[in-house]
Amino acid sequence: MLTIHAAPLVLPVGAAAVVDGAVAVDGERIAALGPYEEVAAAYPAARVRRWPGLLTPGLRQDRAVELLTRCYHPDPRESDELGELPLWGEEFERLAATMDTARRAGSVRRGLQRMLRHGTTHLAGPLDAEDPALRTAVSRSGLVLVPPSPACSGPPDLDPFAAGGDLARTAGAPLTVGGRADLAVFDVPDESALYGGGPRPCVATVLAGRLVHRAR
Repeated sequence: MLTIHAAPLVLPVGAAAVVDGAVAVDGERIAALGPYEEVAAAYPAARVRRWPGLLTPGLRQDRAVELLTRCYHPDPRESDELGELPLWGEEFERLAATMDTARRAGSVRRGLQRMLRHGTTHLAGPLDAEDPALRTAVSRSGLVLVPPSPACSGPPDLDPFAAGGDLARTAGAPLTVGGRADLAVFDVPDESALYGGGPRPCVATVLAGRLVHRAR
């Protein structure tokens, strides 16, 4: 079913921002992009999803390898003991020493799910190495693999903007008609609010046309 995703501001990257904009999605592809009134008139039978804030391309996670292979993502049932944030460094090494295959696979799956909650649709690789749990989870996720990015220092962060890049650098691919429908929606007033230390809640992530994350 064709779906129109509408937001007060659409930032396609590589093209002008669209106030009161919309993206029409047909299957896994973008069928139209422009002012909401024009897109809705072109597709009057489409389902409409209205979002707050900004609609942007899905984001690229440059530190996916570290987040999935050098971090442990606690199960919610472990939150009292381990917290909710990824465990890195000495904490990870301590757990990894006794981690079995099933627990490791669960961490990878949770890591991928939590990336989707931050608007991630693209992962900087390589992530198809000789690790069956990693290879299977990434393949099943539908996330797009892209070439590796320059190495970063410090603990990795699930938020793709934590690396300091702007939207043009952090977007997985620009939104274009005919392109794959990988979208993210942030409940912030403008692009500048995506950067810096303030909250930037991701309210929705669309992966190849599928709504894979929606904030409650």
